[in-house]
Amino acid sequence: MSRRRPASTAARSCSGCTDALNDYLDFPHVGQCFLIERESVEKTTGKHSSEVVLGVTSRPSHNACPERLLKLNRGHWTIEAKHHKLDWNYDEDRSRIRTGRGPENITRLRRFALGVLKSFQKPGQSIAAMMRRLGRRSRTVMDYLRLTSNSRATVMA
Repeated sequence: MSRRRPASTAARSCSGCTDALNDYLDFPHVGQCFLIERESVEKTTGKHSSEVVLGVTSRPSHNACPERLLKLNRGHWTIEAKHHKLDWNYDEDRSRIRTGRGPENITRLRRFALGVLKSFQKPGQSIAAMMRRLGRRSRTVMDYLRLTSNSRATVMA
């Protein structure tokens, strides 16, 4: 499986970390404020863009230096990128399943379904398109899961 190359190159820096504003902020458990600057260049067009992000964290300055905050912020977006597939295809953020083990169980079932779909995904084929197709053809679902005797030999494309 090949990884996609990024469409742009980016430079990030974290500066302006301070706890001097803590007394002025109406935010519980504030540790410090920080500023992240991002500059990127679109590889295909050469277009430059810049973005400034302000943040608040509960980690005090002795626990999180600017480099650590930058790493934590970057790690947050890798998790968010994985969640994006669940939210986009299943509208998970608007789910009304909220009690007991229900939310955890439905998320596991959805991740399993995404894994099955990814195993049959062809280059250029979107998961959303596969889900729409499967919604119209329940027999294909059985073929993907290999639950019928004639689906064990080949899986419909």
